[in-house]
Amino acid sequence: MSAEEFQGHGPQPHVLDIEKATLANDTYRTALWTGHHLQLTVMSIEPGGEIGLEMHPDRDQFLRVESGRGRVRMGPARDDLAFDREVSDDWVVLVPAGSWHNVINIGEEPLKIYSLYGPPEHPHGTVHRTKAEADAAEEE
Repeated sequence: MSAEEFQGHGPQPHVLDIEKATLANDTYRTALWTGHHLQLTVMSIEPGGEIGLEMHPDRDQFLRVESGRGRVRMGPARDDLAFDREVSDDWVVLVPAGSWHNVINIGEEPLKIYSLYGPPEHPHGTVHRTKAEADAAEEE
């Protein structure tokens, strides 16, 4: 079952097996649930790939690694990423609003992550099959 079969719910009440949805996901990013103040997405980052350096000025972010190995870099400026940690299965990453951050897949398998944004970051029903597709959508 692909994550796309889970996507597009919200803001109505919903339940799902988040581990199953995250591990089944084969897209770069899929929004599974979008409420008024919170959004749940799943991501699959290929070996050597990354989320890309970004900063959300008005929202906190929670990321959980379901499988794979990653490197998290964070800091107050795009050229000041002194926070540098490796993460793997069952680790979480907490990104404060206004922090520059990136997650890089340093393993040999896809890095499977789910993420919570408060408030939502992406339009309801977002599906980005690749990072290139996600980058193009952000430029629009």
